[in-house]
Amino acid sequence: MSRGVEAVQVLKFPAVSMRHTIFIRMVVTYLAIILPILLLGLYLYNWSYRNASQDLSRATLSQLTYYLEDLNREVEWMEIQQYDLAQDTELNKIAVTWNYMDDVQKRESLNYITQRLTSLKNSSAYIGDVFVHIRTINKTLSAMNGIDDFDSSKFNFFRSVDLRKEGRLINWNNFLELSVTQSSGRRNEPPLFIVQIELDNEKLKDSLRAINAYEESGSLLVSRLTDYALGTENSSPELIESYHRAIDEGNLYNWELDGIRYHIDSFTSDKLGMAVATYLPEKAVKRPLTKFVVWAWLFAAASFLAVLIYSYATYKFVQKPLLVLIRSFKRMESGSLDIQIDHGRKDEFGYLYLRFNQMLSRLRMLIDQDYTQKLMMQRAELKQLQSQINPHFLYNSFFILSALAKQGDSSRIEEFSGMLGEYFRFITRNGEDNVRLAEETRHSRMYTEIQKMRFSRRIQVQFDDLPEAMEELRVPRLILQPIIENAYEHCLEKQAEDGELRVSFEQEEREIRIIVEDNGSGLTDERIETLRRRLNQNGGTHEVTGMSNIHRRIQLIYGEGSGLFLDRSMLSGLRVEIRIRLTGGEGLVQTIDR
Repeated sequence: MSRGVEAVQVLKFPAVSMRHTIFIRMVVTYLAIILPILLLGLYLYNWSYRNASQDLSRATLSQLTYYLEDLNREVEWMEIQQYDLAQDTELNKIAVTWNYMDDVQKRESLNYITQRLTSLKNSSAYIGDVFVHIRTINKTLSAMNGIDDFDSSKFNFFRSVDLRKEGRLINWNNFLELSVTQSSGRRNEPPLFIVQIELDNEKLKDSLRAINAYEESGSLLVSRLTDYALGTENSSPELIESYHRAIDEGNLYNWELDGIRYHIDSFTSDKLGMAVATYLPEKAVKRPLTKFVVWAWLFAAASFLAVLIYSYATYKFVQKPLLVLIRSFKRMESGSLDIQIDHGRKDEFGYLYLRFNQMLSRLRMLIDQDYTQKLMMQRAELKQLQSQINPHFLYNSFFILSALAKQGDSSRIEEFSGMLGEYFRFITRNGEDNVRLAEETRHSRMYTEIQKMRFSRRIQVQFDDLPEAMEELRVPRLILQPIIENAYEHCLEKQAEDGELRVSFEQEEREIRIIVEDNGSGLTDERIETLRRRLNQNGGTHEVTGMSNIHRRIQLIYGEGSGLFLDRSMLSGLRVEIRIRLTGGEGLVQTIDR
């Protein structure tokens, strides 16, 4: 029983009841007004277009079939005449006995063949010219040009054509050709002559124009086997190329060129190895649908009215409440938390507005009770971390004073006391959590001078000058001196001699680095890795705790990518790198005080 109640609670809308929900209102409005009109219009349009397309396709296919059958009959007639010419006694006599004929016989024979070629050309309107290429006499006879020099390029082309692959009609420079060769009877010897019939492209175009049913339509005669293509005036090379691409992609029924869709009908003749196609812009196919103009206007008016009603309902029930919510969110982002949204309807927006008002009240309470406390705690943490470092140097200072007193060196005690006073004046100064990097560096240099009084003979210090561009950068106090102090305490003090400490500075546009290196011995790679892992921990040895405090303070102030980074020094000891990432946008010239 309890599970059923939980399921009902999950599925319950924020509105009081289902009839008040915006979703149900919009769905019912849309279905009641738009859907019936759309369905009726689509049905009428598709039904009319489908019938018009089918009627056009039936008539066109019948015409295309007759066209290719008629063209096939013409080609068969040409082939018969061509073979008859190839067997002509006089033609074969010329090819074989030319050298034994006198001039009169030669002239009579050539005139006779020329007349036969002319007669063959005139026998069909589709023939453009008839050629006989006679190799043995180096002559080419033509119905149009008479006797001419031997055309070796055509002869070599047609003698190499494989009719079993190319088909009956051969493509020569986009002209359809019929070819018959007469063998010499000798093996590996070229043919005696070749009879070539060239079809007239202009006559073929005229025949294609005759099957165009509309002014906008066009026709194509193509052969994929020989890559031949011929079209009417409406058939540009781009259109023919697009047609071939559509065939290759199997997308002929969705043919589109330059944004225009075409209605396509095609028929293929296996005998000719060719196909004829007619294409017509779909807008021409749809022209007979003008009787449905009244329906179209009614459909357009109804659709426009539906859009107005739907737009008004959307604006009233969705857009306007959303704009109120968006404006309220923008005011909240600008810092105004005293916003209250009033909404009289008991729908989803009423639920959202109520939760928005409650959210703002909650935010105000969190800012008063939690956010301010967290800021105070973070500042207290910074103070605490900073103060943890101060006592350690005090212990070391008393140790140095004690050692100097035991030695009875009053002048050095006086010098040391002066430097020590300056030192403690710096670390006990109140009012500023951050100082200029030039002051922090001067303080750390003073610390090394103090240590020189004790280790001058066995510890050498190289303290580089601070770059001028970094002097005004503000940093937390006591981030450099404790690192130097750790180097003395844990590494250099244990060196019997030849101790070395180096402090250097590096700068980039968005980052500065302060590097402290020593040559302390006995530091293994495992020890360095242990120090890295313990750097982010609060507990541990005094050495790690001091560095952890500095690392934590720098990270809190400068964010990810800043802090301490440990590695092996080029001096064979420990290298501590203080990195401070600058994110203000002005680079090193910016004075940072967070």
